[in-house]
Amino acid sequence: MWRDRIAEPWGKRTPYRPGERWPTRVDTHLAEGVTAAEVDRWVQSASILHSNGDALDIAVKDDAIVGVRGRAGDRVNHGRLGPKDLFGWQANASSDRLTRPLVRENGQLVETDWDTAMDRIVRRSKTLLAEQGPSAIGFYTSGQLFLEEYYTLGVIAHGAIGTNHVDGNTRLCTATAAEALKESFGCDGQPGSYTDIDHADVIALFGHNMAETQTVLWARILDRLASEKPPAILCVDPRPTPVAQHATVHLAPLPGTNVALMNGLLHEIIAHGWVDSDYVDTHTVGFEELKSRVAEYPPQRVAKICDVPADDLRRAAQLLGTANALLSTVLQGFYQSHQATAAAVQVNNIHLLRGMLGAPGCGILQMNGQPTAENTRECGADGDLAGFRNWSNDAHVAELAELWNIDPHQIPHYAPPTHAMQMFRYAEQGSLRMLWVSATNPAVSLPELRRIRSILAQERLFVVVQDLFLTETAALADVVLPAATWGEKTGTFTNADRTVHLSDKAVEPPGSARADLDIFLDYARRMGFRDKDGNPLPSWNDPESAFEAWKKCSAGRPCDYTGMTYDKLRGGSGIQWPCTAENPEGTERIYVDGNFWSSPEYCESYGKDLVTGAPLEPTEYRAMNPSGKAIIKAAEYLEPHEVPDTEYPFALITGRTLYQFHTRTKTGRAPQLNAAAPEVWVEVSAQDASRLDVAEGDVVEISSPRSSMRARVRVSEIRQGVLFVPFHYGYWDTTDRDHDRAANELTLTDWDPASKQPIFKTAAARLRRIHAGDGPSAAPTTTASAPVGPGVPPTVGGASALTDESLAPMGERL
Repeated sequence: MWRDRIAEPWGKRTPYRPGERWPTRVDTHLAEGVTAAEVDRWVQSASILHSNGDALDIAVKDDAIVGVRGRAGDRVNHGRLGPKDLFGWQANASSDRLTRPLVRENGQLVETDWDTAMDRIVRRSKTLLAEQGPSAIGFYTSGQLFLEEYYTLGVIAHGAIGTNHVDGNTRLCTATAAEALKESFGCDGQPGSYTDIDHADVIALFGHNMAETQTVLWARILDRLASEKPPAILCVDPRPTPVAQHATVHLAPLPGTNVALMNGLLHEIIAHGWVDSDYVDTHTVGFEELKSRVAEYPPQRVAKICDVPADDLRRAAQLLGTANALLSTVLQGFYQSHQATAAAVQVNNIHLLRGMLGAPGCGILQMNGQPTAENTRECGADGDLAGFRNWSNDAHVAELAELWNIDPHQIPHYAPPTHAMQMFRYAEQGSLRMLWVSATNPAVSLPELRRIRSILAQERLFVVVQDLFLTETAALADVVLPAATWGEKTGTFTNADRTVHLSDKAVEPPGSARADLDIFLDYARRMGFRDKDGNPLPSWNDPESAFEAWKKCSAGRPCDYTGMTYDKLRGGSGIQWPCTAENPEGTERIYVDGNFWSSPEYCESYGKDLVTGAPLEPTEYRAMNPSGKAIIKAAEYLEPHEVPDTEYPFALITGRTLYQFHTRTKTGRAPQLNAAAPEVWVEVSAQDASRLDVAEGDVVEISSPRSSMRARVRVSEIRQGVLFVPFHYGYWDTTDRDHDRAANELTLTDWDPASKQPIFKTAAARLRRIHAGDGPSAAPTTTASAPVGPGVPPTVGGASALTDESLAPMGERL
């Protein structure tokens, strides 16, 4: 069975027509030799290897995880599971799991007990706080912990310590999603819902290879496409992805030109009168500036900048402008490229011009890349204030201080939160002297890895790593803490369309590994953190009490959880926030009837300059948007900072493959997944391959101004002049370090000015052949749905259909 779901990752079709309920299909995978009758118990959970939030039950036999089964009644997946859901759980039982803490002695990591490890962390924390203050300590977390753990970390960092240096690896994947929503609507929170797929007559995917990043959601679209009344598909991506193969119109712009492309589309929509003028006049501000700006981007000019046919641009604009129900999704192809926030905001602008928000089929999904990225943002673990509060609004800070029972001045709000790239710069310069890394692997996932490794290896920087395995980052740490993972602890997490799931503990963690919540609380107790009345801070001691505390924090805010309980989340479907006494079953869509969370007193952000990133002053925002409308924000196209030249003639983009996740710490330990994508490759166009005399399977060297790496060639229909390399592959599973194989050896230290998201999809590179291969690097040309044999990725037009999610850019890492 597993061979079928590797070769056919989206499973069998169950067609349905517009407005019908997506049919149920329950997917199951059990360990070899185990039958459903032999399972001792099924424990409720959801997937943690992508952002879709596929609900599933964990099969337990003899106190071990032996498989998974999709939850038929859940609103997200209706029982379906993707390949990473079906097989990824096997990593939990890997023999190389960390089971005891490690500390560095005489340059070597050695096993120790929890008291010794925690005492070392606490002593260093107290010394640094006494010598330098809160700015000496930083926390860099994940998009894979639970809500309860993020909130606890946020209270410790912002409330107890008072440091502004807090961020997650979500900075690498979904920071632009959050920022684009803040820029247009004054607040984070997805306007749309997955159910909009059931109603839309046009679905536009901007830099989003959904077929590989959210396989179950793509199966939902495939089922619509297989019906009598399929939607039209617009795909914006420089690669021949499975999404592109199904597109009505496929635009493949040059990497780094997304803003020009979006301005061209908006030019056509306005020029043809495809604008809901009543909606724009009543519910938005900023239209005239946008109209003036995009007038400078007629199709002929955009075609020249982006190198796309002008007629294709017109066809795409017509799809968007004449749709009766338009759903748009955005991901790393925009988020990890040049002018990321500016480009993503233009997608919002299309929906504001068309008045297509808050109704069935009319939605925006500024997608996430990780399972709990939404919680990182909600809870303040990305540096923002908990509950989507505004760090520039003193009343919001005071409200949070009252909730935590601390002095408002203890919460850092003197400047914008420190983003991840700046934190590493501070560490490089020596002002940040302790960095606590939880559930992420920056030694593979951040750009310009040689620099990142040198920062983490500094003697003056005290590094704590909290993880499941001895990752490339953990190997550089001073203290390593063994953490429990999904299935070994209890907590909640929220997917990209605001659906909250409960994941119950199914089995015990290995050895003395602990839940991240327990580690954070242990640290707080040993540090002696207290509120104004002398009570422990944080005040809770288990997942459910942490969830109840979070509900109080979320009350009255956009991400309101007050109508949820653990009991309510057990047994049935996940629930979408806001969930309140007025909406006890959750809220399917927000911004219905043009009501936004953007009033100056309530909004999460006053916005930023999209070119400089400078925050708007509260007085500026109030003058611009006194009535709390949606903001139509124009943007001018600017050339990328690094462009191809004679020495480095290619544009390099990085991204994902369907069968791996982040730096492969879990998927690389699941046999079926790793066999499907075991090694790094570089995707090259047929024209470029012919010109350089390289063939499928050849080993080549890819170089950028920063470093080089080696990979095997895959020849595809990717646009000419562009190279694609998946970023997952690091060094934990190889002893051969003669040649680098991590894509981020090549990427540059640069980020979007507004979202601060690093740029992984706009770099210059060159390629040269090292030696001939010993055979093709992928299966023979076939279709993405055709069986290709065990462990061999399906291909589209000779290229692996199991790759990134790009556009001109890319997005998460970890």
